[in-house]
Amino acid sequence: MKHLIDSMDLSLEELESLFELARDIIKDESKYNEVCKNKIMGALFYEPSTRTRLSFEAAMLRLGGQVIGFSEASSSSVSKGESIPDTIRTVGSYADLIVVRHPKEGAPRYASFKSPVPVINAGDGGHQHPTQTLTDLLTIRQTKGQLGNQTIGICGDLKFGRTVHSLIKSISRYEGIKFVLISPPELKVPEYIKKEILIKKNIPFIEIETLEEAMSEMDVLYMTRVQKERFFNEADYVRLKDTYILDKEKLEYAKKDLAILHPLPRVNEISEEVDDDPRACYFRQVKYGMYVRMALIANMLEVV
Repeated sequence: MKHLIDSMDLSLEELESLFELARDIIKDESKYNEVCKNKIMGALFYEPSTRTRLSFEAAMLRLGGQVIGFSEASSSSVSKGESIPDTIRTVGSYADLIVVRHPKEGAPRYASFKSPVPVINAGDGGHQHPTQTLTDLLTIRQTKGQLGNQTIGICGDLKFGRTVHSLIKSISRYEGIKFVLISPPELKVPEYIKKEILIKKNIPFIEIETLEEAMSEMDVLYMTRVQKERFFNEADYVRLKDTYILDKEKLEYAKKDLAILHPLPRVNEISEEVDDDPRACYFRQVKYGMYVRMALIANMLEVV
């Protein structure tokens, strides 16, 4: 039995196999609309979610399966004090696969130790979000034609952004990757990620504080919001939340084939005037997220 807890749990060969399956689903979804018939997915969302929860549910339903679970902990026995192991063992008695989102780092991994069925991490605090990373990688691959030889700009909350940490770890395994890390000093990429991944692997990167400084160099720009829920001090959040806003004026200096991604939800870090720009990929990214989760579910349930 295999779980997906960390973005590094999949080898490059497994990633490529998953992306090929996702591309085949995109090409002809009807081939897969009953592969999960009589299968049940448990969706345990201890933390609010729109895209991740609904894309997992849509993915399972489009594969012909069914979904049980909860969208907030208060609507389950968790509100009565039930532990994660007990919840996992219970839901694992009903479901063939469990998807867990939790505000505490490490909770999905802990759940996987107790689960009788495969577990997928749908996000744990500021730590990991592997299926968002699969979404990001598939979007880049579909948009740019490859994952290697790219200059990746990542802008916004690089300290608490679990999507940022997962993306850096995963795409760093491809050849010819360079990073432009754009953030205020308070929200820089954690030192352990720089030391253990970027410096250790000799991956070129620069840290800057304004979008304009390197806009012309980037092949991919990954925008993120400043996450209010990760701050202990609201004054710090208010001070930093509008630090970066991508608009048409800033894009005048960008490459014509730049790919703009965002894990969403967006607050105001990308102006709505950018939505009609052909370089804006973030709503296509949402669709790719459903397809790659379809591929992942089918793969983990061994129905393809």
